[in-house]
Order: sequence, then C-alpha cells, then structure tokens
Amino acid sequence: MDTTRTQLRYLARPEGRLAYTDEGTGPLVVAVPGMGDLRSTYDDVVPALVAAGHRVVVADLRGHGDSDTTFTTHGDVATGTDLVALVEHLDAGPAVLVGSSMGGSAAVWAAAERPDLVRGLVLLAPHLRELGSPTQLRVNRLLYRALFVRPWGAAAWASLYTSMFAKGRKSPRHAEHVARIRRSMADPAHLRSFKDLAVALDHSVIEPLVAKVQAPSLVVVGELDPDYQDAGAELARMRGALGGEELLVPGVGHYPQHQAPDALVPAALDFLAGLERLDQRGERGARA
Repeated sequence: MDTTRTQLRYLARPEGRLAYTDEGTGPLVVAVPGMGDLRSTYDDVVPALVAAGHRVVVADLRGHGDSDTTFTTHGDVATGTDLVALVEHLDAGPAVLVGSSMGGSAAVWAAAERPDLVRGLVLLAPHLRELGSPTQLRVNRLLYRALFVRPWGAAAWASLYTSMFAKGRKSPRHAEHVARIRRSMADPAHLRSFKDLAVALDHSVIEPLVAKVQAPSLVVVGELDPDYQDAGAELARMRGALGGEELLVPGVGHYPQHQAPDALVPAALDFLAGLERLDQRGERGARA
C-alpha cells in the first residue's frame, strides 16, 4: 500500500489538525506510530487487516508527517487524548488501538481513561513504565535538545532509526521509509515538533494506569529492541501487568510492524479474530 496515494483526512484538535487515512469496512482498528515515525510504518500491515474485513484508520502524530506543526503539547497523554478524539469523531467504536512505541503508551492511556471506546490493544514495543532514572531522563533531554536541531537533526535521527532502533531484519522498503522520514524532518517545523516530543516524553504517567486497563491485549516486542535491557523479561512483565497475549519476534528491533510484518500480521489477525469470538459469545449471552 502506498499511503501517499490514499486520500488524507483531518481531525481538528484545539492546537491543530491530525492527518489520518481511512480504509476498509468492518470493525474499527485505529493505529498510530511512535516518536519520529510516520504512518507509512504500517504500510505492510494495513492491507492484510483490510482484506480480513476491518476498517483501518492510521494517524500521524502531532507535528509529524501530514499533521500540523502548530501543536505545543506532546507526549503520551496528549497522544492518548488524540486517539480518544479520533475514535469519537469516527463514531464507529469501540476500536482496537494499535500503537508503536510511545503510541502504544498512548493507547494504554486511552484504554484506561475511556474503556468504553477501546475494544482491544495491539501494542508494539510499548513503554508501560519509565525505564530510565530521573538522572537519565535529564541527560537524555539535554542530548535531544542538542541533537535534534538544524542542520544535522534530520540526518541524526535517520541514522539512529537505522543503526540503533531498526537492528536486525530490514524491510525491503526500509531505505525508502527512512528517506521519507528524513525528508519530512528537513522541514524546520517538523524537526522542532519531533524535538519537543522527545524532550516531553516521560512514561511514568502510564505505569499507574495499566491496572485500570480492561481491554484484551497483544504485546509484540523485538528481541533486539534497544529500549529494553532484556526484551524478553520486559515483555513478560508487560504481559503480566496487562494479562494479555505476547509475541517476542527474533532478529527484530523496535519496529516489528516495519521489520517483520510476516510475524506481526498473523498474530494480529488471530488476536482480532479472538475479539470477534468474544463479542459473539457476549451477544449470545445477552440474548439468553
């Protein structure tokens, strides 16, 4: 799927517009990328979900891709409120929320705060707690302020995306995708928005909400993901906290939807089919 040829739609928010695409018919799935990524990260996943009978909406983050760069607030909670607003706007919920990295954190926020709107969660390398110490957070923020600025900021992130976060398997369209990210961040306003998000991120706001999540979940993590000291152990911890399903993908870093759609898609389709069966049992029980 080439999202550049898919008609864009926009959701008005208090500080600007969020760009999204809307394809297919059926139960609603809403997906959001992670920090510094674009909605095209899901290009190898969306067609299979649509073909399986789902309506799939994919949004760009604030200040990323085709969304406006006028936003002054960023982070897990801001993105979570955007997801809630988008599901409400679509008026086709409850939805299964798919989130990559901090997009997954935002999806957990939405599920905890608005369980009526969230039918299930597919979390791809999410952050359900803050893994860094307060000192590490302060150091990282200083680093981001220095690194993600012109004239080197776009190139620096493109290099990190490949060398650090996309360790292991590479998608056939990896170079194209990274080039698209770099072109987007060549715009000073997009680069500024990315830096502001990186500086604002603090996943400690998510940890106390995890216990409130009622929706079934599937957590997918790459075994080479550098965000976790031990990817397998962190995945087990997240699964235990959510009480859902898990998938550890060998030879993959931070982007299983981009690096290993052949592993993610079957797991996601099985998870979605399981939600359908739960819904059908619930309907039969209500009728009885």
